[in-house]
Amino acid sequence: MKVFIPYKNIRKRAMILGLPLSFFALQMILVIASLLLIIFSFSLGMIATILLWNIALYVLLNKLVQNPGLFHFQKVFPQHISNKKLSLCYDEKD
Repeated sequence: MKVFIPYKNIRKRAMILGLPLSFFALQMILVIASLLLIIFSFSLGMIATILLWNIALYVLLNKLVQNPGLFHFQKVFPQHISNKKLSLCYDEKD
């Protein structure tokens, strides 16, 4: 009798070819755009450039999946919260 193992990772993000759905959609849009470029430009250099561009984009998106904080420059919350006015210009006089 065949034994089925229940899928316990139901809350994880859906992945296609190692990419989340949003990155996969971005990759497919650029692949379709590059196919249009290949169709309308009949040069071997353009085909090679587009192929390298798609491979580089796939590698970059995989790096972003592995390290999601790579392009995260700004902190969400400040270190300290204060009611002190930061500017020296006041609207009211004391």
